[in-house]
Amino acid sequence: MTPKRSQALLLWLLLCSGAGTEALEPVSTTIAVGVAATLTAFIASYRNIFNYFYECCHPEWIVFNRTALEADLNRKLFGQHIASRIILKAVNGFMNNDNPKKPLVLSLHGWTGTGKNFISKLIANNIYKEGTKSSFFHLFASTYHFPHSSQYLHYKSQLQQWIKGNVSNCERSMFVFDEMDKMHPGLIDGIKPYLDYYDKLDGVSYRKAIFIFLSNAGSDKIDQTALDFWKAGQNREEIELKDLESLLSLSVFNNHQSGFYRTSLIDKNLVDFFVPLLPLEYQHVVQCTMAEMRARGMQPDQSLADKVAKDLLYFPKSERVFAVTGCKTIESKLDYYL
Repeated sequence: MTPKRSQALLLWLLLCSGAGTEALEPVSTTIAVGVAATLTAFIASYRNIFNYFYECCHPEWIVFNRTALEADLNRKLFGQHIASRIILKAVNGFMNNDNPKKPLVLSLHGWTGTGKNFISKLIANNIYKEGTKSSFFHLFASTYHFPHSSQYLHYKSQLQQWIKGNVSNCERSMFVFDEMDKMHPGLIDGIKPYLDYYDKLDGVSYRKAIFIFLSNAGSDKIDQTALDFWKAGQNREEIELKDLESLLSLSVFNNHQSGFYRTSLIDKNLVDFFVPLLPLEYQHVVQCTMAEMRARGMQPDQSLADKVAKDLLYFPKSERVFAVTGCKTIESKLDYYL
């Protein structure tokens, strides 16, 4: 390592760790006073400039924007009145609590294209200045990071070390676990202590971290409930969390193909909210298409959006109520019609 690179690394460590005179232990009363004073003055002079260019675990890079999150949920997430309300209240309450008793743990459930990954991105984008590109945002995909069920004990050890290391680096870390329904049952129990009501574990506090689990498990229960409301002539906005939450948690807990199968996370009530994502209807697909047009800088075209929406498959086959792939394929479908 060259002198310049080593100096830059030392500077980064000092500035991003919040080092100052309080972090210095005098080697002797004659030498350390001068060194500490000089170093403190140096850090004070360059901290703001350095933090402007290099991401650190400081308010310059981590600041929750409730107004922006609410606007994003209202303008970009369609057909999910339950999820929008839960996410806004849960994240806002947690981020404005300087002394939470445990990490925020959310479990999002719904079929393909209903918005699970999208919601996790919206949360990250309104907490971190760098959004999902932040070094404090961590995404795990089961089929990619934990592909071999026979090695789940090895994965568990790796996962524990990874989480501990990253939370040690920044207490406001966020971890997203996708494809929970494809994860080996028991793997996620390895991080149970980090989600519990502990002040510290081995000197590390996890209470300000966020854990989000994404899964298709329980989708059949959610879809059936939405279909029952539709058949009864009730508006989907009448569906409430109480109609789904207990049904969803039991379904996931007893599903042997779920990463939550018989998990202590549910048994010990460590998941703060089970968030149901409702299947999307034709009108929501049209809204997604119009939003994609705006994102591309296009003038929204209602007739084009209708063409895209009509091209999707819907279920049940006879009624054609809900889009099979939700909004997942909108981008490619729109390319086809342009």
